[in-house]
Amino acid sequence: MSIVDLCLDVEGLLGQLQEDEVSPERKEKLLAAIDAIRFIAASGQSYDFEDYRKSLDANAPPLVIASFETRDEAEAWLKAHPRPPLGAQVLVANEYHRIIYVRETQVRKLLPNPGALEHYLEDMTREGLPAPVATFTRREDAEAWLDSQPEPPSQVFILIAGEYHLAVYHHRIRLRTLYPVRGTPAP
Repeated sequence: MSIVDLCLDVEGLLGQLQEDEVSPERKEKLLAAIDAIRFIAASGQSYDFEDYRKSLDANAPPLVIASFETRDEAEAWLKAHPRPPLGAQVLVANEYHRIIYVRETQVRKLLPNPGALEHYLEDMTREGLPAPVATFTRREDAEAWLDSQPEPPSQVFILIAGEYHLAVYHHRIRLRTLYPVRGTPAP
């Protein structure tokens, strides 16, 4: 089913639920959900939404919309952004940060969000670590391997010098990166 068909079906289902609902508060919440589906299409984000849903199905790492080497670069980008995406996440020096933006006062901040990756890794390793798909003695070799993948995996575990790492491809920004998995020595 195409994303357009899916969104139309969801909109129809929500519309039917909204018509049948008697509570004004619940009717308003269902209308907000319908508006969200309509907003996705009206703002040209249907394929982004489809990619997001695919990343959830693939258990991909938390979505990021940009990556910066330094905090100064990230702050400059945020300051220059005409409409910062409230609640979105960016990477700064490979660390997750959440964007805070208050339109009325023009407050713009980047808040460190280490929990985004930590919670993701906890979920991924809840039942134990999977076998690594590759082993390297040096980080440089692991990075070269990841960069050489014609179709990078959204996430796989590897070993570098006996320590687990998560090799990740952030599809939206086409970034390949490695995250150490703390406290996880090789089996």
